[in-house]
Amino acid sequence: MRPLKLVPDNVNIDWMRWRHIATAITVAMVVVSITLLVMRGLNFGIDFVGGQNIRVTFSQQVDIDSLRMRVDSLGYGESTVQQFGSAREVAIRMPVPGDDPEATARAVAQVRAMVETNYPGAHIASVEAVSGKVSGELFQKGAMALGFAMLAVAIYIWFRFEWQFGVGALLALAQDMIVTLGFFAATQLEFNLNTVAALLTIIGYSLNDKIVIFDRVRENLRKYRKMEIIPLLNLSINETLARTVMTSLTLITALAALVILGPDVIFGFSLAMLLGIAIGTWSSMFVGNGILIQFKVGPGSFKSEEEKAAEAKEQAKATGQVSFKDMP
Repeated sequence: MRPLKLVPDNVNIDWMRWRHIATAITVAMVVVSITLLVMRGLNFGIDFVGGQNIRVTFSQQVDIDSLRMRVDSLGYGESTVQQFGSAREVAIRMPVPGDDPEATARAVAQVRAMVETNYPGAHIASVEAVSGKVSGELFQKGAMALGFAMLAVAIYIWFRFEWQFGVGALLALAQDMIVTLGFFAATQLEFNLNTVAALLTIIGYSLNDKIVIFDRVRENLRKYRKMEIIPLLNLSINETLARTVMTSLTLITALAALVILGPDVIFGFSLAMLLGIAIGTWSSMFVGNGILIQFKVGPGSFKSEEEKAAEAKEQAKATGQVSFKDMP
């Protein structure tokens, strides 16, 4: 029985033929995403704006959607309701500033009254407040984590390959982050610490995907000294295409299942991962490699000084221009 192959062995696709169209699409996505971030902004969750985390224990399993609707009807904005521990334990997170004692007491009293009226036998187990100061620190640390991760990636690729690859990887990762954030601004899905974790995971996956292609590009630059950069990039992408398709398709299938069938608590995380994997694959094939073309990377770009001196000597001998230092 022959194994299933999603990509033929001798695939030969001219990817760089579409680089100008891909660049236009990339620029359009980035511009639209930045516009959405400026005009609409992100819908920050309690982790970043502060609020109340109220834990309720019910006498029996409760319908989460019905409970969420009742909590939202109290008028404190969109709440997050999720089960934890057993099926009878529920955490209710409400965007009520934790540093406002009067608002906190009023919100807790209303939740308690709603729970006791609609769910006999239920009681509030605990109340935790996230102050605006703490949430601000969480946002600052989350932003710093994303920034340091992207910078570390660029430095790593710079040292492992060359600075042109580092710049290409950094710009490609920046596009991944901006487009994903733009999607959250457009849909107004809650942006919380789970989303930050998803973005950090996207950086790790996208980095791995780019390193695989860049490593093949570097190998082919040494192997095919006289090949032009555009056909060489096409060759490198085609040689790693089977791995890219299998990895991306496997992750997208699993994440799509989580988005459709998974619990609400990880919906934002799963959706961010799903979009990030797709955008990261796009940027690995077109954005990062497109930067290499702009920098005019070629077989001679990464030769050591010894190799350059040896080639100069060979050329001089071939043309009969031997220097006095080369004469015996």
